[in-house]
Amino acid sequence: MHHMERELKIIKPEDLLKKGMAETGLSLSSEQMSAFLTFLNELKKWNRAYNLTALKTDEDIIIRHFLDSALYLKVIPSNARRIADAGAGAGFPGIPIKILRPELEVTLIESSRKKSAFLRHIIRILNLDGIDVLNCRIETLGKDHGYKYDVIVSRAAFRIRDFVKQACPCLKNCGWLVLSKGPNISEEIDFLSKSQFEKKIEVVKLPLSGMERTLLMFRCPKNNSMRPKIH
Repeated sequence: MHHMERELKIIKPEDLLKKGMAETGLSLSSEQMSAFLTFLNELKKWNRAYNLTALKTDEDIIIRHFLDSALYLKVIPSNARRIADAGAGAGFPGIPIKILRPELEVTLIESSRKKSAFLRHIIRILNLDGIDVLNCRIETLGKDHGYKYDVIVSRAAFRIRDFVKQACPCLKNCGWLVLSKGPNISEEIDFLSKSQFEKKIEVVKLPLSGMERTLLMFRCPKNNSMRPKIH
């Protein structure tokens, strides 16, 4: 691992991105490559003032933010059109998903004002269309956003039980919730196994790192009366 890290440090960011995306089965257009490199530079610039993420180096940001976000595309249905990122933070996974799948309508839900300001800045500087920022928590969205999204994703530290309660009222019938977790998720899996949800579990490798991610996909009950009410 240490040898790999030393080796990665001599690779230019664009080569690292190209190599990592290829491992996920994706190739980048010149416009997409440019967008990721601009995102990288702006994140590092804002990070010095606002500490948006604990990851500081090009390698860490590319691997553990950009490539980690790209893994969601392995499970997001091809017919999905409207996606929300709950607890978007500095834009992960929502902005990389938007760069890679520009036809998707993306909503970034983030309660921190400084992170929301950064998200709006990135959207503006990358000239992204069909993406907006809601400066709030997902449980406070209200009825305007009820049953609206095809997929709701998150990398935030939600427990599945809490995520279901907060996100289900915003999901269309037959839509999917997607969470990414590390390897220690036995309690979460146990909750899913006892629940009434249709579910899929996919273990994937994070490119260039040797680490694993567990992508948990599940559907809320189709009968709206079984869902948590919107308050």
